[in-house]
Amino acid sequence: MQNTMTTIENLYHVYRSTRYIIEKNIPGDFVECGVWKGGNLMMVAMTLKLLNVTNRKIYLYDTFEGMSKPTEKDIDLKNEDAKQEWTDKQKSDHNEWCYSALEEVQSNLYSTGYPKENLIFVKGMVEDTLPKTLPGQIALLRCDTDWYESTYHELLHLYPLLVKDGFLVIDDYGHWKGAREAVDQYFTENKINMFLYRIDYSARGGNKP
Repeated sequence: MQNTMTTIENLYHVYRSTRYIIEKNIPGDFVECGVWKGGNLMMVAMTLKLLNVTNRKIYLYDTFEGMSKPTEKDIDLKNEDAKQEWTDKQKSDHNEWCYSALEEVQSNLYSTGYPKENLIFVKGMVEDTLPKTLPGQIALLRCDTDWYESTYHELLHLYPLLVKDGFLVIDDYGHWKGAREAVDQYFTENKINMFLYRIDYSARGGNKP
C-alpha cells in the first residue's frame, strides 16, 4: 500500500489481528497513535468492511504536522540521534519527517467507504490530546510515534483501556531506543507481564493478559 511505511509482515499483522478481534468477539475500538498517511487504519477499515462490521470506531491520533521534537533519549539502533534529522526537516509550520496533512489522511480513510462518523481524527501531540480525547474500550492499540515521551504517554492513558486479549503493537520497539525504554519502564512500573513477539525487525506485538 502506498499510504504506509509499514512492512508487509507488519501490515499482515494488522489484517490478521483485526480479523481475530472480530472472529473472537473481542470488544473495543481500533486506535493508532502516529498514523502518517493512514495506511494501517485503512487496512483496519477495509478488513472490517470485508467482515460486514462498520460499528467499531477507529481513532487516529497524530500531529498531522510531521514528527514532534525528539529528546536525548531518542536514539536509533545504530546509536544515531534523532534530533539532527528532525532539525534538518523542520519548516515554519510543520516538520517534513512523516508529514501528511489532516485533509490528506481524511481523504485516504474516507476512500475506504467506512462510515465517516466512526472515523475519529484527533489532531495534536498526544501529550496534549490525551487524556482530553479518549476512546472507550480498545481492541487494538498501535503506538507508532517513535519517541520516548509520546510512547510513554500513550501507554499511560490508553493501555488501561485495552481489553483483555486485546492487541498492543509497539511499532518502533526494535528501532528507537526511546520507544523501547518507554515500554519497558511502563511495564515494570505497572508489573505487566506481557510476552512481546517479533512482527518484523522493529515492531513488537502482544496480547493483554
